[in-house]
Amino acid sequence: MLHLRVVCPPEHTTAVVDLLKAEPGATHLIVLRGVAVAPEGDVVEADVAREAADDVIEKLCARDLDHVGAITVEQIDTALSDSADKAAEDAPGEAADAVVWEELLARTGEESRLNGTFLGFMIIACLLAAVGVVTDSPVTIVGAMVVGPEFGPLAAIAVGLVRRRWDLVGRAVAAIAIGFLLAMVVTAGGTLLGQWAGLLDVNAVRGGHNVDFVYDVGVFSLIVALLAGAAGMLSMTSAKSAALVGVFISVTTIPAAGYAAVAAVLGEWQRCLYSFGQLVVNLVGIVLAAGLVLVLRKRTWTNRDNGRPLSTG
Repeated sequence: MLHLRVVCPPEHTTAVVDLLKAEPGATHLIVLRGVAVAPEGDVVEADVAREAADDVIEKLCARDLDHVGAITVEQIDTALSDSADKAAEDAPGEAADAVVWEELLARTGEESRLNGTFLGFMIIACLLAAVGVVTDSPVTIVGAMVVGPEFGPLAAIAVGLVRRRWDLVGRAVAAIAIGFLLAMVVTAGGTLLGQWAGLLDVNAVRGGHNVDFVYDVGVFSLIVALLAGAAGMLSMTSAKSAALVGVFISVTTIPAAGYAAVAAVLGEWQRCLYSFGQLVVNLVGIVLAAGLVLVLRKRTWTNRDNGRPLSTG
């Protein structure tokens, strides 16, 4: 279930309470009058079944409460209550299949921000991939896949395209482009430093190796990217987030970027080009599949998109 808190002007309180009383998927209704300071007003709280949350939030936004007041939603891990059980049973659908679209927009908007933490993870992941290439270590390559934070912005691109939120698309594209560019430049610098220090031999990327799958682009690269994108978006739009770890391990975006940087420094231009192709195929495949999942789940969203600006904090 989700915990819903609404800060509203006093003249809206009765309507909000009536709305939640009429919702079979809502329970544990609490009204606190005059306690809100900024913005001023009353506070109405309730626990709402996930499958009913999107409709409730839409009705609250239709009353302009996201502008004249505030609407916050939090995940409830455990609710020991017969009334909560009844609300979950009475709400239509299944919680795992429910999409809370405003929650998804907020989450992808946050994960698509270009900041120091995102860039730090991109650089570390790309450097790990380069070490995996040089040492021919598939385990290190997998570690780079897990550390890489690129799925967040890719999911944001898909959400933005499907919901026509071009501000979200622009932010996510900038994060991906700048993140990969900076990570590859730093990795190339690290490769040059390693070569100068005698830690790296040009033969490190020549011949057959266990990590050659990183640059071996083909039809299965696209298939894996499509499946990973679909699984990742299903995970983000449902209550089952554990699948994201498998998505991180299955795609070769970060490893391809690291391999391309190393190959370019060592003059292996064909492998550099193939690695870059692998990167592009994976990026495009993930976005396409994630977008398709959203389109297939489109029947659950409302026509209204309040177009709230993305959070910058």
